[in-house]
Amino acid sequence: MKYPIGIQNFQSLRQDSYFYIDKTEMIFQLVKTGRYYFLSRPRRFGKSLLVSTLEAYFEGKRELFQGLAMERLEQEWVTYPVLHLDLNIDKYDTPESVDRMLNNSLTEWEQLYGSSPSEVTPALRFAGVVRRAYEKTGNRVAILVDEYDKPLLNAIGNKPLQESFRNSLKPFYGVLKTMDRYIKFALLTGVTEFGKVSVFSDLNNLEDISMNERFVGLCGITEREIHEYMEPELHELAAAQGLSYEEACGKLKEMYDGYHFAENTEGIYNPFSLLNTFKSRKFGNYWFETGTPTYLVELLKRSRYNLKDLPEAVGNADVLNSIYGDDEPLPVIYQSGYLTIKGYNPRFGTYRLGFPNKEVEKGFMEFLVPFYTSVRKDEAPFAIERFVCEVEDGDVDAFFGRLRSFLADSPYELARDLELHYQNVLFILFKLLGLYVNVEYHTPQGRIDMVVQTEQYVYVMEFKLDGTAEEALRQIEEKQYALPFTADRRKLFRIGVNFSEKARNIEKWIVA
Repeated sequence: MKYPIGIQNFQSLRQDSYFYIDKTEMIFQLVKTGRYYFLSRPRRFGKSLLVSTLEAYFEGKRELFQGLAMERLEQEWVTYPVLHLDLNIDKYDTPESVDRMLNNSLTEWEQLYGSSPSEVTPALRFAGVVRRAYEKTGNRVAILVDEYDKPLLNAIGNKPLQESFRNSLKPFYGVLKTMDRYIKFALLTGVTEFGKVSVFSDLNNLEDISMNERFVGLCGITEREIHEYMEPELHELAAAQGLSYEEACGKLKEMYDGYHFAENTEGIYNPFSLLNTFKSRKFGNYWFETGTPTYLVELLKRSRYNLKDLPEAVGNADVLNSIYGDDEPLPVIYQSGYLTIKGYNPRFGTYRLGFPNKEVEKGFMEFLVPFYTSVRKDEAPFAIERFVCEVEDGDVDAFFGRLRSFLADSPYELARDLELHYQNVLFILFKLLGLYVNVEYHTPQGRIDMVVQTEQYVYVMEFKLDGTAEEALRQIEEKQYALPFTADRRKLFRIGVNFSEKARNIEKWIVA
């Protein structure tokens, strides 16, 4: 089987006989039941292929849909003018970069449909192109915008640059409303949705299908589709890994399933990781190997976000669907695919979030290590491996010594809130152990700062900032924090730890 890894062009995919899961019945429903859409999905989830498929459909390329549901469903096959804008190309690091990208596309379109000297702004030129494309062909225009938000995401943390991009994009996208009479269909895709105070404030005719149950499977792969299209490959993967068929299915689900874009809907597998697994016949962190955007870390650090809240975050649809500013990381993290819907409370209309699968949880924690510790990216795997072994071996002095090295030279912007910074570093490291970790473990007597449980050991830890390790250990004893574990067969460590603000590191630890 030829797996279309990195292939985002529908025509190329079909002509070169690459593997394709038929999404065209949903695409037909999308086209026939509405006109203006917005779809948010994480990167590498097939948004560009969806846009390219729509482009081929509106260009009337019936031969590309042979054998697919669209061939049976569509009876007319009209050729429409298509304006396809892909913003996923440039770096967008200067105020001129958005206008340069828009000018490049506008110039190509004007060569096809003409231009007017009076159209001097990107918005006026875009409106002129739309009108002339309709007049020249006699058919209304299909407008497809891929990764509409790339410039805005690249400028997170740089308010002047982001405002410059907003000022360029807002009137440009506003053409979709003002030129309605000439437009047959429009779809904007992206990772995030910037809120009503932003680029969409004048564009209230867009239907957001990001959380629409009918279209949750439009991008990504469902478990049903895996078994329908890839059953032989499942058996081959199992054999290559020395697993039973059931074990291979379970491992795939654990690693790559778990994306939920609406409540009470089937899980969606990450298509990029899934196809790479079938091609290489190995399980890996393929999604993270393509790069995680650093703007996520910048948001987390700037907002002083407590990482322990990530696996149990809660938000309503308004919070999850829109980004109103740069100070709240939760919507960006959710829309970027690092968190997904795990539950829904209809009484309050709130969604409980969590990591979708093991690939994302482990990959995200590994990605954070160099940003929250002094460990370089190339050193991180070895340092984490040694740390894991020391914790699992019960070597308290060794792993606290290594922890001290992780905390050395903490970045000033993080060290300003030392207590939170230390908690975040500990949370990242212990999450990477794959162990049971509970930050702020509650008991009837009070709240334990951290509990870590391995197969042979239980660590009950209390932290002080500019206090004493003795004081921290005394609090464990006086409040009987270890009481829930006294009957446990595993060896129990009570550990008092003191952090020094002056040294910006662990000053002392005591074990009992």
